[in-house]
Amino acid sequence: MIDIYVKNVDGVWFGVAYEKENIHATTFTFSEKDAVESLKGSVPFKTELQRCEKPSALAERIIALIKNVYDGKGTASKLSLSMKHLSDLNRKVLDVTAMIPVGYVSSYGMIAKVAGTAPRAVGRMMARNPFAPIVPCHRVVGSDFSLVGYGGGLDLKLAFLKREKRDYASKREIPMNGKKLMVFPVEFVLKKTEKK
Repeated sequence: MIDIYVKNVDGVWFGVAYEKENIHATTFTFSEKDAVESLKGSVPFKTELQRCEKPSALAERIIALIKNVYDGKGTASKLSLSMKHLSDLNRKVLDVTAMIPVGYVSSYGMIAKVAGTAPRAVGRMMARNPFAPIVPCHRVVGSDFSLVGYGGGLDLKLAFLKREKRDYASKREIPMNGKKLMVFPVEFVLKKTEKK
């Protein structure tokens, strides 16, 4: 049985679908109904679900963590994200995306290179990301630092990145499975959007 818990914090609905210590999905939205539907749509098909009015300690901790990410803060927590229902390729894409730190972005192409797939496959997985915003699909941008493809809309993606601005000046390499993921300061994206 997977429990679903949603909570309104400062006008935003945050939600988590979990079973014991395993997190099956997370979400945030501006509607309670949309939060519940997003969680239901992200868990494995034919899974028994129940909505909880009283959360577990885990659910409260995850809601607080999602709120921190939403507010532009990082997450130092290592979470048990249940990905067993996803393909190996989709798990790789999510694992690589999860490595992008606060204050940085990477491109669909760079994630694809590390995950061993095509940029379009990365885009498809980002569109179905069951762990938003913990797996930070909002930090994935075009190769020219343009804002592209975000389920909540590009204005919301830009607002996320503005909150995550840290005044970093140079790119970084993040080692992962013998490969390197290149990440770039959020400022690269913000400068590009100011020029438009």
